[in-house]
Amino acid sequence: MKHTYTITGMSCDGCRSKVEKTLNAVDGVQATVTLDPPVATITMEKHIPVEQLQVVLTAAGKYNITEATLMETQTKTEDNPTVKSCCSSKKPQEKSLETLSSNLPGKYYCPMHCEGEKVYDKPGDCPVCGMDLVKEAALPNSKTLYTCPMHPEVIQEGPGSCPICGMDLVPMEPTESEENRVYQDLMRKMKIAVVFTVPVFLIAMSDMIPNNPLMKIMDASKWNWVQLILSLPVVFYACWMFFIRAWKSIITWNLNMFTLIGIGSGVAFLFSLVGMFFPDIFPNEFKTHNGTVALYFEATTVILTLVLLGQLLEARAHSQTSGAIKELLKLAPTEATLVIDGADKVISIHDIKKGDLLRVKPGDKIPVDGKITDGESTIDESMISGEPIPVDKKIDDYVVAGTINGNKSFVMIAEKVGSETLLSQIVKMVNDASRSRAPIQKLADSIAKYFVPIVVVVSVVTFFVWAKFGPEPAMVYGFINAIAVLIIACPCALGLATPMSVMVGVGKGAQSGVLIKNAEALENMNKVNVLITDKTGTITEGKPSVEKVFSLNNEEDYLLQSIASLNQYSEHPLAQAVVNFAKAKNVSLIEVKDFEAVSGKGVTGTVTNKKIALGNKKLMEQVTATVSAELENQIIAEQKLGKTVSYISVDGNAVGFVSITDAIKPTSVEAIKELIRQGVEVIMLTGDNENTAKAVAQELHLSSYKAGCLPEDKLKEIKRLQAEGKIVAMAGDGINDAPALAQADIGIAMGTGTDVAIESAKITLVKGDLQGIVKAKNLSHAVMRNIKQNLFFAFFYNVLGIPIAAGVLYPFFGVLLSPMIAALAMSFSSVSVIANALRLRNLKL
Repeated sequence: MKHTYTITGMSCDGCRSKVEKTLNAVDGVQATVTLDPPVATITMEKHIPVEQLQVVLTAAGKYNITEATLMETQTKTEDNPTVKSCCSSKKPQEKSLETLSSNLPGKYYCPMHCEGEKVYDKPGDCPVCGMDLVKEAALPNSKTLYTCPMHPEVIQEGPGSCPICGMDLVPMEPTESEENRVYQDLMRKMKIAVVFTVPVFLIAMSDMIPNNPLMKIMDASKWNWVQLILSLPVVFYACWMFFIRAWKSIITWNLNMFTLIGIGSGVAFLFSLVGMFFPDIFPNEFKTHNGTVALYFEATTVILTLVLLGQLLEARAHSQTSGAIKELLKLAPTEATLVIDGADKVISIHDIKKGDLLRVKPGDKIPVDGKITDGESTIDESMISGEPIPVDKKIDDYVVAGTINGNKSFVMIAEKVGSETLLSQIVKMVNDASRSRAPIQKLADSIAKYFVPIVVVVSVVTFFVWAKFGPEPAMVYGFINAIAVLIIACPCALGLATPMSVMVGVGKGAQSGVLIKNAEALENMNKVNVLITDKTGTITEGKPSVEKVFSLNNEEDYLLQSIASLNQYSEHPLAQAVVNFAKAKNVSLIEVKDFEAVSGKGVTGTVTNKKIALGNKKLMEQVTATVSAELENQIIAEQKLGKTVSYISVDGNAVGFVSITDAIKPTSVEAIKELIRQGVEVIMLTGDNENTAKAVAQELHLSSYKAGCLPEDKLKEIKRLQAEGKIVAMAGDGINDAPALAQADIGIAMGTGTDVAIESAKITLVKGDLQGIVKAKNLSHAVMRNIKQNLFFAFFYNVLGIPIAAGVLYPFFGVLLSPMIAALAMSFSSVSVIANALRLRNLKL
C-alpha cells in the first residue's frame, strides 16, 4: 500500500535526505521524500499509523508529518506557508543546493563543510564553526556592463570604445574576486594587528633587558596604560570577529576552535583590565616587584595576531585549493562570432541560442557545445579530457565549450548553451563534490564534537592543580597554563584535514578528465576490488561499423533498407552504424509503423506491411522467429571472428543477418592489465553473444565474462558480488547500464555515453576511456593517504601539545609552554595540513 504525506520543517536537501533515511529505517517502509513539494511517498507492507512515523521524525529533528491532500502535494515549497525552515534562525539565509542553479552568483559555503552541501546566498560566518564562508567558483552568467571613464552616460554590454571620445570602456562593477576581497580585508587587519602588537610585546618583554631602559622613561603603571591603549585596536577591531564567533558558538552550543580562542584570549584580556583598575583584589603572588598586577595584554594581542595570521594563510590556501576550478573557469570564452545572413557578428556567449551558427576562428575557444557544419580543424581538448594530443574534427563531429581550436576555421551549430554545456556541468560537479563529505570525515566530526568541552575541562583542572600544588606564584602558573591549553587545543587543523584534500583531489581529477560526483565516491574507489565493465563503447570504441548484410534469399538491398529504416528511430550505437552504412550506399529510408525498442534484445516494427525484427537470439525467441541451421552456422562463424551479429527476421522467419565490427580501444588492454596488477578482478558483462564475448575476453586476458546479459542480469550479478562482500565498480555507457551503475558501490560512466548513464554514475570519465578508471583509482589512493596524513598532523599537534601546555614536563625538565608559543603551534598545525593537501596538485595520474 502506498500513501502520500506532507512533511514540514525541511529547508534544504540535507533535511530531505535525513527525513528520507529516517523513514526508510522503519521496518516495512520504503520512502521517497521530495523537497519541492515537501512530500513523502511511502510504500508499506502493512499500515503504519502516522503517529508512529511522527515519533521517529521527532527523534531526528523538528519535522512534522501529516496526511497530504491533493492540493498540498502539488504546492511548491515556497508557496506553502506551513513549511518552516529548520535553520531559519541562522544568518545569512540558507538555500538548498538543489534549488540553486550551479551558475548563479552569490553561493557561499563553509570551507570545513560543517553542514555538508548546504550553501548560503550571502557572505558571513559559518553558524557551526565560525569560519568565513567561501564563495563558490562559477561560470559567469551575467552580462558585464561597460562605461566610459570620461562620459559615464555611455553604457553598453561588453568591452569596446567610447563613441564620443574613443577611450576604452571599463567595467562598471569591480572585477576583483570575492576570495581576493576576503584576503585583502584580512591582510588589512593583519597589518593593523602587527603595528599595535609589536610595541605591546616589546614593552612587556622589556623586563628581560638589564637595567630596563623603559622604566627610566615612565614607571610600570603608566606603561600598563600604554599597553592597554595599543591593545584596543587589536582586540576591538582587527580580531574582534573571533570574539563574535566565540559568543555565537557558545549560545548555539556549536563549540569550535573560536570557542577556545575567545575564552583563552578573552580571559587574559579581562584579567588584565581588572588587574589595572582593581589591583587590590588580587593576592600578592599575582603582583610584580613594583606592586602592580602582572598583566597579559601582550599574550592577548600576540595570540590573536597569530590566529589572524592562520586565518590569512587559510584564505590564501582556499584560493589555491580551488585552483583547478579556476583553471576550468578560464576556459569559458566571453564572446562568440555569430554567422547571420552570411555575415559575421561578434556577440556575448550569453546571447547564443540553440541552433545558432557560430564561426570559430584559429586559436579561438569554442563557445558552446555543438557540431561542426562546415570545415574541419584540430581541437586541443586537453583541458577537458586530460589527454595532450589534439583531436582531428570534421563535419558532424562534436565539439565542446572551452576547448581550443587549431589553425583552421570552421562553422558549428550550437546544441547546448549556458548551464547545459559540458564545461558548465564539469564545474558544477567539481563544486558539488568539493563540498561533499567523505565517510572518513565522520571520525573527525565525532572527535571534534566532544573535543572542545573536554579541553575546557582540562584547562580548568590545569588551573586548580597548579594553584594547589604548583610552585609560587602558583595561581599565576595555573592561569598561564590554563590559557595555553585552551589555545593549543584549537581543532582548526582537524576540521581542515578532510575537506582540503577532497577539494584539491576532486579538482585534480577534473583536470585529468575524471569527474567525481562526491567525496564518498572518491574514498570508496580506493576500496574497489571488482570492476564490472560493459563491452560496446566501454572496452570497444563504441563506433561500430557494418561489415556486411547477409541474406539467405539474396535480398541484401531489401533487408538493408528495411533494417536501416527501422533503426533510424533508435539511439543505440549499433543502430546508428546500420543507418550510416545504408546512407553510404545511397539507400533511401522508408516509413516504419509500430516501432519498438526491446531493451537488451533489439528493435521491431512494420516496414512495407511486413513485420521486421532486428536483434539477438533472445529477440528471435520473443517474436517466435524460425532460424534455419544454415543461417545459424553462418552466424556462429562470424561470431568466432569477434564480430557482433544481429539476426534479421521478416514475418516470423529469420532470413539473414548484419555483421558489425567494433574495434577494441588501444588503451583498454593497458588499463585492464594495470587494474589486475592492483588486485582488481575485471569482469565483462555484455549483451553480445557468447562467441563474440569470448573472443574479446581472450584478447584482453579477462578473468571472467558473461554474454547475453540483459540489464536485469547485470543488476543481479552486481548484487551477487556485493552479497559476497565485494566492493563493486561498474563501468558503462548506455541507458541499459543505468540500473547497474546505480546499484554498484561506484558507478563509472563514460563521458561519451548517454546522459542517463552519466546521471546514474558517481564517477564520469570525460574521454570515455578505461584508462580513466586507473586514474580514478590512483587519485583515490593518493587522496585517502593525504587525508590520513592530515589527520595525523592535526592529532599530533593537539595530543602532544595539550599535556605540554598543561605542564606535565615541568616537574621533570622545567618546561612550560607559553600561550604565545601555543598560538604559534596551533597556527602551524593548520599550515601543515594546508601545505600537505596542496601537494596533491602535483600528483601524476
